[in-house]
Amino acid sequence: MAGKRATIIDVAKQAGVSWTTVSRVVNGEHNVAEKSRVKVQAAIDALGYVPHMAARSLAGARAFTVGILFDNPSPHYTMKIQAGAYQACREHGYHLLIENMETGHVDVAEQIDAILTNTRVDGFILTPPITECAVVLDALEARDIPYVRIAPVSFGGRSKALSIDDRSAAGEIAQHLWALGHRRFGIVTGPPEHGAAGTRREGFLLALADLGHIATVPEAYGGFSFETGIEAGRSLLAMTDRPTAIFAMNDDSAAGVMSAAAQLGLKVPHDVAVAGFDDSWIAQSVWPNLTTIYQPISEMAAAAAELLIARNGSDEPDQVELAYTFIARGSTRL
Repeated sequence: MAGKRATIIDVAKQAGVSWTTVSRVVNGEHNVAEKSRVKVQAAIDALGYVPHMAARSLAGARAFTVGILFDNPSPHYTMKIQAGAYQACREHGYHLLIENMETGHVDVAEQIDAILTNTRVDGFILTPPITECAVVLDALEARDIPYVRIAPVSFGGRSKALSIDDRSAAGEIAQHLWALGHRRFGIVTGPPEHGAAGTRREGFLLALADLGHIATVPEAYGGFSFETGIEAGRSLLAMTDRPTAIFAMNDDSAAGVMSAAAQLGLKVPHDVAVAGFDDSWIAQSVWPNLTTIYQPISEMAAAAAELLIARNGSDEPDQVELAYTFIARGSTRL
């Protein structure tokens, strides 16, 4: 194991037991057969495994559970977040708890109070748009529950956070479309409470302005879903002087725009170029494949879980920015 720190999974494989058995041995639980306990201890000694016990120092006993709070209509996004967080939790013998909220409702305070009253976790990963919900942040801080936010825009410094540079990423989309000769643009916006969607919109418009574009860019609400993307696409493409290039704030709504174009007898990208954001599964399921921005969603979730598990983040910056990748595909270029 030279050069790589042994994980609980490595110990489990060496001992020929499940990782939950290793977790029970490490945590001093009694419901483990002596034979298994001996095997696990031998594997720990052989691999030099060091459990994160020093980091497990809450005022009370640890629950060895990390929670995720969701309120996002994109199935791809939620699945990727869950996959990344689950892998990190699994490696450290932690469980993953998933809770859904509806931050657009007036009873947000009651929702978060019920979750916090009926669950026991060592910390929460907050996903957009919950990352921007002051009621949730206040409730967590009032109960002294650690949390890490994914892609927050507001309330800087209140917690550790992981994100990408959404503004620059959207700017690359604008530059790509401009270089292809487009001068009439359209925007499919995201949910207003989703801070990153607003940042992407701003980045796209700022980049166009820097390139010399002075005309007003028409916008339609896309809501981050395929269905609302269709409605937004129909609205923009029904204009007399319709856009020749449309940027949607996520892939689901971009795919909806492509569907709307097909329904109107328009070809992508010959009649209208379409770009999205996320590089979700739908980006390569539609035809032509979708030009988009890859953001490391799973990696952000895994890193967030690691921060909560370690609890020694004093040396970590408050805001960790991960790299994104611009991917040009057939939806924008002939």
